[in-house]
Amino acid sequence: MRQVRIGIDVGGTFTDAVAIDSATYEIIAQEKIPTTHDAKEGVAEGIVKVLQNMLQKNGIAPEEVVFIAHGTTQATNALLEGDVACTGILAMGSGLEAGRAKTVSNIGNIPLALGKELKTVYSFVETADAKADEQEIAGKINELKNAGAKVIVATEAYSVDDPTNESFVVNMARNMGLYATGGHEVSKLYGLKVRTRTAVVNGSLIPRMMETADMTEACVKRSGIPASLMIMRCDGGVMTVDEVRRRPILTLLSGLAAGVAGVLMYEKLSDGIFLEAGGTSTDISVVKDGRVMVRYGEIGGHKTYLSSLDVRTLGVAGGSMIRVEDGKITDVGPRSAHIAGLPYEIFSPKLESPRLDLVAPLKDDERSFAVVTGADGRKVSLTLAGAANLLGSVPEGDYAYSSEKENVRAAWQALGDVLGITAEEAARAAMDKAAEKIRAIVKRLIDEYHLSLELLCLAGGGGSGGVVVPYLGKKMNVQWKIVKNAPIISTIGVAMAMVREVVERTVTNPTEGDMKAIRHEALEQVMKSGAAEATVEIAIEYDKKTNILRATATGATELKMGDVAAKELSAAEIRQVARNSLRLPDKDVTEVAAAGKWHVFDGRVCKKFLGLFPSEKHMVRVIDRNGVVTLQREGVGVIVTNKVNLITDLGTLFEETATYGTVGEELPMLFAYYGEKQLDLSGLTAREQMLSVLEAELDVLSAEEPVILLAAR
Repeated sequence: MRQVRIGIDVGGTFTDAVAIDSATYEIIAQEKIPTTHDAKEGVAEGIVKVLQNMLQKNGIAPEEVVFIAHGTTQATNALLEGDVACTGILAMGSGLEAGRAKTVSNIGNIPLALGKELKTVYSFVETADAKADEQEIAGKINELKNAGAKVIVATEAYSVDDPTNESFVVNMARNMGLYATGGHEVSKLYGLKVRTRTAVVNGSLIPRMMETADMTEACVKRSGIPASLMIMRCDGGVMTVDEVRRRPILTLLSGLAAGVAGVLMYEKLSDGIFLEAGGTSTDISVVKDGRVMVRYGEIGGHKTYLSSLDVRTLGVAGGSMIRVEDGKITDVGPRSAHIAGLPYEIFSPKLESPRLDLVAPLKDDERSFAVVTGADGRKVSLTLAGAANLLGSVPEGDYAYSSEKENVRAAWQALGDVLGITAEEAARAAMDKAAEKIRAIVKRLIDEYHLSLELLCLAGGGGSGGVVVPYLGKKMNVQWKIVKNAPIISTIGVAMAMVREVVERTVTNPTEGDMKAIRHEALEQVMKSGAAEATVEIAIEYDKKTNILRATATGATELKMGDVAAKELSAAEIRQVARNSLRLPDKDVTEVAAAGKWHVFDGRVCKKFLGLFPSEKHMVRVIDRNGVVTLQREGVGVIVTNKVNLITDLGTLFEETATYGTVGEELPMLFAYYGEKQLDLSGLTAREQMLSVLEAELDVLSAEEPVILLAAR
């Protein structure tokens, strides 16, 4: 029996679904329906309808479905629209800490978009033992309930170390018929104010998200699908419905995460910037070493402990209108043809006797956006998609490609006549304006994440990826590509997503015990969220500036992604991949190590300093058996060892690669490869930390199984 993965992407306008064969990655079926916001069961009804349509039309048996997940904008929309529950904060503290705790935990109302706000009511109990003060706490919960609270948030300064008091309050509130959550449930980091704020946002979403989660799960079960329903997270992973009921905050911005998750899993992007362009905006995010980059999100201008995909959104895309002022093009976007209610010039019949008009798409806009009116009164918008097609920048066969160049030229010449230039010159001026705005964000991401321009690939997705990315790639002189199935890459991302969990602790100079403890907790959580233990990989990093120890665990639910579907390459084919990636002649490329599914290649790059003094550096590529480049770095050392010789060989590697400066010993970034797994230790900075994690990870290996240790700059 075939195995099918299903992804459903619930957008503001449409609900899209895709079915993918787990063994071949072949797209079996696609389906699209309008999102059912106004239905009795809300968006859940649309999820079930699109699912049933796809199963019935394409002969997919429910028992064939081994994975089903959906991404939703509901939590994000709830905050944008102010559709959140009033939240009661019950804070606790004792002794000298009580006064400070009472001050910082009373966070007040949290401003949301469009003048909306998340309302809170507050109470404080001075106690070191909540159970001993049960009667007083019950009274405080009733006071908060009578003040309008639908959800109770229990918060205490050091609950990350001992959550007993928070858990007692949460259970009591639930027994009293209220939704409840504790600060320790959403974050293990110190910082009472930020942790309380994060818990309040999480709590305010629970009633609405519980209702949808219950209905969606019930509907999927009625369809006969045996697989558990998974929900997209904001960091590109998925989690169970039970986790959504507990931590709905993790679904915020999950729609943005789905696209880059699709590129990460489906396209095997190793290092690059992903630009998902639609009609109105472009979402820009970073993939580095095959991992999505995340950061703490902000809500209402305030920091939270919500780890979300680092996405920068810009109001420039395929449908962006052209702004004209004082006889020249001054801007592109943020208004789009969709907002103005006008057709694109690129997809409209040719206008007779076209003339330029300037309009205000929305009531408060200035009349500076270019449209073209024909002799029959028909109006079309000049768009970035039209400009890119006129210049021949959109690849033939792309979703945004049109062969009707003359129709576009006639419309753009109406603008050119006003500006005193040709249609092509006007189109190029518009594309340059747009490219410069996007390039500024891309450049900022390159700097922030220390990406190499030589290795960088711009990957375009969404319906307008072909409008934005090819032109920008050529302007920046970097590699670029349009991802396969670009218009539905977000839906594919949902179907292909991995289970993901992040555990964070505030620790000063973490010990071996700290490392093992956080690794174990991350493993337990990701398995609780549905990952199969054999597929789990855990990356541990330590930020010395903030004293945050972080473990990120990822795993697959049913199969190890990429190992079943992809073709295994021959040694010659893998070497060719290395040569192409390094862009070096064969004589300068050497395979220096192999273990399990992994091959490590060294590329020797020789240059002359000031044209006189020869210098040499070594670029490293790690490539798996399917030809996927999983690491691109400047290498400084590689050694093949096993767990018996680990301590000795690791010491030797560090002796040969460590540098010494004003702050003492500086270790290289360390990566390990063995069997089917890769281990990223680049976030750790001390020998003892790296050795502790390695010993814990390699404990299950046989004594002689080879392990590659790679040291890189």
